[in-house]
Amino acid sequence: MKTVFQSVQDFSEEELNLLDDLITFRTLKKGELLLTENQICNEIVFIKKGILRSFFVNHKGDEITNCFAFENEFMASFASFITEEKAEENIQALTETELQILDRKALEKLYKSGFNWQETGRKLTELEFVNLHKRMVSFQKLSGAERYEELYQNHQKYIQLIPMQYLASYLGITPRHLSRIRKAVL
Repeated sequence: MKTVFQSVQDFSEEELNLLDDLITFRTLKKGELLLTENQICNEIVFIKKGILRSFFVNHKGDEITNCFAFENEFMASFASFITEEKAEENIQALTETELQILDRKALEKLYKSGFNWQETGRKLTELEFVNLHKRMVSFQKLSGAERYEELYQNHQKYIQLIPMQYLASYLGITPRHLSRIRKAVL
């Protein structure tokens, strides 16, 4: 986590060492839920190892995957974390997953400690917004095959670990269509 923060902002060793007393650790088993719909998200997690997926259940009862997060990435129900309202999604481990966790109180303590932490929070929030925007635009501009190709290029080592129905849901295509796309790419 420290390396990621250092890549966003130039921290002193003293500033980074503030994390030592604020980070907690957790391991999730494959299939275990980190957050369930209607809970308030009070923590942001950093994935040391593993894969998380965010999903919701639509009006038909189908699980719709809206996000994956991989090693060295952050994950939370950001809307719930920011508003302190109930989450609309679930977050689940797709593999055994090792997490570093900053809860709300720890993050507030970091923000109060100085400008660099406030600036880092702003930059990471902006990056999250940009990623959300890119995902939205990809559904309007790209085909399912192009979305798969982009995901494959950026996260090739993880693709085979994600069950096909979750991957198809994330891409907005059927598992059958995904199977055809995979055959064409491989």
